[in-house]
Amino acid sequence: MTGENKKSKLINALPYCAGVIISFLIAFHIRTIPKAGVFLSNGFVRFGGNDPWYHLRNVEAIIHNFPNMLWFDAYTQYPSGQDQVFAPLFDMVLATIIWILGLGNPSQDLINNVCAYYPSVLGALVVIPTYFAAKFVFDRRVGLLAAFLVAISPGQMLSRSMIGFNDHHIAETLLSTLTAMFLIIAVKKARDYDITFENIKNKNFDTLKPALPYFILTGISLGAYILAWKGALFFSFIIGVYITTQHIIDHMHKRSTDHLAIGGMIIFTFALLVVLLTPHLGGTKALNIKGLFAGIIAFPLLTLISIEINKRKLEKYYYPLSIVALSIAVIILAKALSPSSYALIASLATYFVRTGGGTTIAEASQLLYQGGVFTLKPLWYNFGPAVYIALIAFLMLAYEVITKKNTQEKTFLIVWTVMILWATLQQNRFAYYMSVNIAILAGYFGIRLLEFGDWNTFIPNFKSKIRSTADLPEIVKVINIKHILSALLVFLILINPTYSLAMQQSQGVGGPGGQWLEAVGWMRYNTPDPGISYYENYPIPPAGETFQYPDTAYGVMSWWDYGHWIEVIGHRIPNANPFQSGIGGRSQSLDEENRPGASTFFTAPSEEEATAVLEAVHPDPNKAGARYIVSDVEMATGKFYAMTAWTLDTANYYIPVQTSQGTQNVPGPRYFNSMEAQLHIFDGNGLKQYRLVHESPAGYSAEVGYKSIYNQLFGGSIPETNTGYVKIFEYVKGATIKGTAPENETVTIGTTIRTGQGRTFEYTQTMPGGEFKFTVPYSTEGPVPGQTQFDTKPIAPYTISYGNTTTEVRVNEMDVLEGKTIVVN
Repeated sequence: MTGENKKSKLINALPYCAGVIISFLIAFHIRTIPKAGVFLSNGFVRFGGNDPWYHLRNVEAIIHNFPNMLWFDAYTQYPSGQDQVFAPLFDMVLATIIWILGLGNPSQDLINNVCAYYPSVLGALVVIPTYFAAKFVFDRRVGLLAAFLVAISPGQMLSRSMIGFNDHHIAETLLSTLTAMFLIIAVKKARDYDITFENIKNKNFDTLKPALPYFILTGISLGAYILAWKGALFFSFIIGVYITTQHIIDHMHKRSTDHLAIGGMIIFTFALLVVLLTPHLGGTKALNIKGLFAGIIAFPLLTLISIEINKRKLEKYYYPLSIVALSIAVIILAKALSPSSYALIASLATYFVRTGGGTTIAEASQLLYQGGVFTLKPLWYNFGPAVYIALIAFLMLAYEVITKKNTQEKTFLIVWTVMILWATLQQNRFAYYMSVNIAILAGYFGIRLLEFGDWNTFIPNFKSKIRSTADLPEIVKVINIKHILSALLVFLILINPTYSLAMQQSQGVGGPGGQWLEAVGWMRYNTPDPGISYYENYPIPPAGETFQYPDTAYGVMSWWDYGHWIEVIGHRIPNANPFQSGIGGRSQSLDEENRPGASTFFTAPSEEEATAVLEAVHPDPNKAGARYIVSDVEMATGKFYAMTAWTLDTANYYIPVQTSQGTQNVPGPRYFNSMEAQLHIFDGNGLKQYRLVHESPAGYSAEVGYKSIYNQLFGGSIPETNTGYVKIFEYVKGATIKGTAPENETVTIGTTIRTGQGRTFEYTQTMPGGEFKFTVPYSTEGPVPGQTQFDTKPIAPYTISYGNTTTEVRVNEMDVLEGKTIVVN
């Protein structure tokens, strides 16, 4: 290429480079709009969702122990701790960037700020591989439009890369798209050269050299993707399906398949090397090694079968039949000889299928079903009009692949799209992958529409007639009505509604509200230190053993959604967390044992059964699984059904009631008897070993409605007001108060409790006369040093009453904590 040609090529590329840069800046701008909701006025940084908090936890641990990853976390899932759940790359790269920016000693502000912006940068970077992937499948015009469309994509693609949503999901999108981009370039390069096993055998590598760097980069990108997400075997499977499909297509068209086998082997070999060089990936390391190794063996075998069928001059259709027969044989042999290999194969069929309580995980629910009802609304939310335009483009592309030759890269786009679509329909979270495919396909359709409007002739005409600013009036001779109408159509049906949707959705990032921040902040500074270091990298316990906690350690029982907030903001050890650990319940049928955990605790029908669950959580019968219980109003209302779903026993918590608006399901006796209702709706009134120690400010919720139903249908008389949005209870031994009363009397003990918010409620217990014995959880004398510094307490001594007799009883804190007995004369 001459110097003049290079200059011309560079000049022609400049508008597209500028377009990609502009797309990047637009993407970054959209994702950082709600920064005021992330960087709070008090200096606190509020990350969105649940998992971003655990990524902050990992980053902090790496920086305090640089460059070591937190492979075992003793600060979650009490009383066992938990091996690292996330793949390491996302946090290691982020921590390294922060460590360098902080010159080896970054401040907490720097850590928080970089973590907050990191997902927005990654989300904006997705436009680059999207551009090149679309460019090499179609052309750079499609690439530019696809890059712009992915920059303004709404839905999961946007929400997973918003400022403050510091999660690895957007890294999955970036690295999977990068892998696809390199693969597309590689197959295009390989198609133009005679890459064969024979040439390699004869040490003739000249035909391999042009494609080799891209095959290697595909493998490295795939390896990086595996290090960013433990479920990354999924994209290896997509590549395997593509190579198998392309083998069949090339064989049926009497083309050599050698380049596919060689390329596939190179890709999977380099990905395998990346995985093997990584010290820890948990159980998924072996899974990925097996999957990649299987591909390395399978790809040349597919080519060998093609060669043998051609050599024996058998009918072409024998080839796909042979592959099917071979696949069935492999499955049968794996089942008979290698259970682990069979489990790997079987897992692919149910890779994204959830059952039981798993169906209540929002991001894992089916895309087109909401509350069990089929709906197309999620398509518009996640993709806008682009999804329908992409469908048309997909059909156009499929026709082109069927009717034309040399479309390997287009075949990959079809396979890639179909597989991602399948995953997205199973679990809506994969919409953030699908946005890239939608953008490429919609970009393809948009450019074809502009071509229909003669825009392919506009640029040459523009260049020939507009050579300086003085020629600008001549532009009216270049633009015609078809140009205007086609551009307007693309803008109105594709760009404008997609951008508007993204702007509507970019106003917030979620995460813990003010009540939760207040509650876990209170817990951090007003409850005893657990006695283990938050930043310490404790070694992974040997196989068959659990982490040995000191006697000062304790758990905090709450619903799994809130485990990371309790750990990272409150610096306390949750029993359950968003890794779906510590939930308990059942997984298959009601015949199973209801395992101890959060679901069984909060749905327990009595205090005694709830306490049995709490104590069963800890393997030591002399220790409780948790000391504190944290409830919020969502657990008591909308999320309560999820708790029952994890136990597989959902019947009769809600009952049908006839109203003026027809039959409605409302909370019934089984709900109001549950431990969650006893704690949050009734403030723990009458419970013997659970006391409210703190409540956050109230918030608007369905709490009043639940209380109204209880009063109207079940004869209650509780105040119909919103109380603390988050409530913290403490599980204590309780002080025992003993005495004697006439047999024919009813004995009542009670006191008035005032919370830190100034709200008061009555605490009472009753029992028949004779020898009575009450166990009470509140001390009347206030907190003691080294224990819970509660702000919710009685405003007066307990009053024991029967007949005309009343007696006041004071109970100190150690009586409650040590379970002492007080005798009333």
